Amino acid sequence: MRNQQAVQLISELSQAGRRGTEYPSGDIPERPLDELLPKRYRTDSPPLLPQLAEPDVVRHYVNLSTRNMSVDTHFYPLGSCTMKYNPKRHERLAKLPGIGDLHPYQDEADTQGMLGILFDLQQMLGEIAGLPAVSLQPAAGAQGELTALLTAAAYFEDRGENRTKVLFPSSAHGTNPASAALAGFETVQLKAPAQGLVDLEELKKHLDEQVAVFMITNPNTLGLFEDQIGDVASMLHDYGGLVYIDGANMNAILGITRPGDFGGDMMHYNVHKTFTGPHGAGGPGAGPIAVRDFLGDYLPGPIIEESTGDDGSKSFRLTNPTKSIGRVRSHFGNVGILLRGYFYLRTLGAAGLKEVSEKAVLNANYLKALLKDTFPVPYGTICKHEFVASAKQLQKERGITAMDIAKRLIDYGFHPPTVYFPLDVPEAMMMEPTETESKETLDAFAVALEKIAAEDVEMLHAAPHTTAICRPDEVRAAKSPVLRWPRNSG
Repeated sequence: MRNQQAVQLISELSQAGRRGTEYPSGDIPERPLDELLPKRYRTDSPPLLPQLAEPDVVRHYVNLSTRNMSVDTHFYPLGSCTMKYNPKRHERLAKLPGIGDLHPYQDEADTQGMLGILFDLQQMLGEIAGLPAVSLQPAAGAQGELTALLTAAAYFEDRGENRTKVLFPSSAHGTNPASAALAGFETVQLKAPAQGLVDLEELKKHLDEQVAVFMITNPNTLGLFEDQIGDVASMLHDYGGLVYIDGANMNAILGITRPGDFGGDMMHYNVHKTFTGPHGAGGPGAGPIAVRDFLGDYLPGPIIEESTGDDGSKSFRLTNPTKSIGRVRSHFGNVGILLRGYFYLRTLGAAGLKEVSEKAVLNANYLKALLKDTFPVPYGTICKHEFVASAKQLQKERGITAMDIAKRLIDYGFHPPTVYFPLDVPEAMMMEPTETESKETLDAFAVALEKIAAEDVEMLHAAPHTTAICRPDEVRAAKSPVLRWPRNSG
């Protein structure tokens, strides 16, 4: 019954005449319908709405909700996405009446508390990045990338420089070249390096006065810290170019090192990933950007400024940088997520942030050590907050693919890791345990993977076996989704 009520559409569960509410007869005299609503505005027949009792509706949606995997219910080792547990305290604080009841069109004088919070957040994000100028506007990481590239384009245009190219390594997030192309730049990918880090000789071949930005994630998508990043930055700066740090992996370096200190000129945060905020399935997110002071005049507005009165009182106002590229989001950005990040930072403090990264790195290396004999990691002996294992040997010896393993993990109650990314690793399995998982959880996950590696191959090819739909054609499902339910199919 549970499966039926969860999997069947609510329209399929409908029974003619069943309903949850009966309204009493009205005491207002009836009037002809044509008099109240002319026929030209009415349909020929009532809409085919599902007819169900209240328990049918409640059970359908409750059962449906339990089929989701989330960080509240499952270990979620999704490499590259930092799916950490989000403390519920931050949810409660972000909804306090003095915050949640504000309207974005209220006068600045009425929103001084909110503006003060956002100003403090700007300051904290600038300090963590080592990049002093911050805009909270971008609504997600990818929009942060685009916004930073538009900021760079405005900077170069203002200087009278015609720079057309954006470089990135082969391990870059897919959004990097997409953002660069959307910002009007030519994209140039470096050849895959032998050791998983940027090849300085390969980078040198592409450097000239046409290069605007080099986009790099540090630690990179192989879970390795680009320890020659200082040299990379010097090479870009010698040609007048800028270094963009994709901040998706900041969870590994909080309080330990800063993009501004190792040569980055711009970066974005994924507040919902690095700090706190429920995310997944496309949002909500927040992608503030931090830049060096000489780029601050081009940031999107508004930003929040603090001023001190003659009596020493503090006040806050919205302002636009002098050469701003304009708005990229309405109002102040995705304030709900920004607030959760603010409370996360206030809760942990500087020492707590550093501990986050230390434990995230410790957990990743512990899990890597547990799995190394069955799932070798081709790049690096010590990883940061994530690592990329390979199922290539299992595929060669037993015909078991990374996808088979990922699907079978669902039967064991674990969300699969990211598979087949980055492309530098064959049969890639990218795992990020985060700092919020216990040793017992990591041990259980490793045991499950070891069991799966020894299971019957044909059974693995058909996994998962405990879900409503076992092994769909994912390419077809993505390219030709069936999003409408034809009534006659029921």
